[in-house]
Amino acid sequence: MTGTQTINTRISLPSKGRLAEESLALLAACGLTVYKPNPRQYEALIPSLPGIKVLFQRPADIVVSVRDGSVDFGITGLDVVAERRGPNGDVLVLHEALGFGGCWVALAAPESLGVGDLEGLKRFSEQLKRPLRVATKYPNLAGAFLTERQIRASLITAEGTLETAPAIGYADIIADVVSSGQTLRDNRLQLIENGVILQSEAVLIANKDRLRSCSETLEMARVLLEYLEAHLRARDALAIFANMRAGSAEEVANRIFENCSITGLQGPTVSRVIVREDNQSWYAANLIVPRKRLFQTIQEVRAAGGSGVVAVPVAYIFEEEPPRYRRMLEALEKG
Repeated sequence: MTGTQTINTRISLPSKGRLAEESLALLAACGLTVYKPNPRQYEALIPSLPGIKVLFQRPADIVVSVRDGSVDFGITGLDVVAERRGPNGDVLVLHEALGFGGCWVALAAPESLGVGDLEGLKRFSEQLKRPLRVATKYPNLAGAFLTERQIRASLITAEGTLETAPAIGYADIIADVVSSGQTLRDNRLQLIENGVILQSEAVLIANKDRLRSCSETLEMARVLLEYLEAHLRARDALAIFANMRAGSAEEVANRIFENCSITGLQGPTVSRVIVREDNQSWYAANLIVPRKRLFQTIQEVRAAGGSGVVAVPVAYIFEEEPPRYRRMLEALEKG
């Protein structure tokens, strides 16, 4: 990056924890490695994208920064986006499935209450003759969820560890993030059946007004989605190569269509193999297949006459245009 490069675009990433590590790992896997020479700094660069500056914030603060326009893009959890995005639609989710940070926001109650599901929770709240006290970091999400199910509740906004709230006595139940559920079990809490408020994972968000008003931000959105979608689509794919004896490339293609359930993105790529001594014609066929169907595909390719099958990982699969970029443009047009 040159010293005269003007940076007009900012992206915020989580500053610490597993979400931070996996955000950096995803960007690196996409070819967008973040360069941060000093781990104590809260700014960094992406050398392959010299027009963007990287900032590091708490996941919840990322949403607020994108919402108020001080940051153009952010990677954070859908849970904090849903809680803090505000009512005006300033925060636009560009990619809703980055493949990490999976969890859910859910209701949990002490095992001693014997409340198994929402109906039991509703009966318990009616027996209390007062609003149900719910400790949570998600008052908007939890409040809307409980109101919709006609459960009277008093929301107690709290930070830090919520699992101890019922034991201490300042809450009856909690509404918190759950991943494995082990922490709940350790504290003698149980999930309430049908009490999942939101399924969450890491998402890419942007400020809608910046996308509309700044061509550089709009172009950066296209670039980010291009790299992310190409990598995520290719992550679970393999390229299969096999040699086949045949009279023509069309014959090879027809055999693959007849014998293989996976025939590539649009179809097989077939090319002539130049051999020195064999008088027969050889062709090489290339297919892109899901990794989980590798063994099945190898058997099918063999049935079609393939030999010397080679499977290699795929780094990127680029579309003509990222589908999520088209959806973003449609969302911007709607207002």
